[in-house]
Amino acid sequence: MTITCCIRYRIDPFQRDAFAEYARNWLTIIPACGGDLHGYWLPHEGTNDIALAMISFPSLAEYESYRTRLRADEGGADNFRMAQEKRFILSEERTFLEPVVLQEAS
Repeated sequence: MTITCCIRYRIDPFQRDAFAEYARNWLTIIPACGGDLHGYWLPHEGTNDIALAMISFPSLAEYESYRTRLRADEGGADNFRMAQEKRFILSEERTFLEPVVLQEAS
């Protein structure tokens, strides 16, 4: 069963451009580490401090393996470090979702 990790970020709205750079960096790092990245989304209108990312994995075990690879990846480590130094992420939440699919008639 595929699972999708939805990451909800609360960002500093005055550092939107810094978060956009952070998100762009993940566009190549995440797939290289094994995540099926659906994308990153920045606030556009309305609430100005919420951003989202969605990444799918074949299983929760694959997600855990991905997290290990991500922590060991040089580009990933650099991106995490940049976020810590610039402090544009105020908080983040992860929700794991499964798709709703049609059930076959019996």
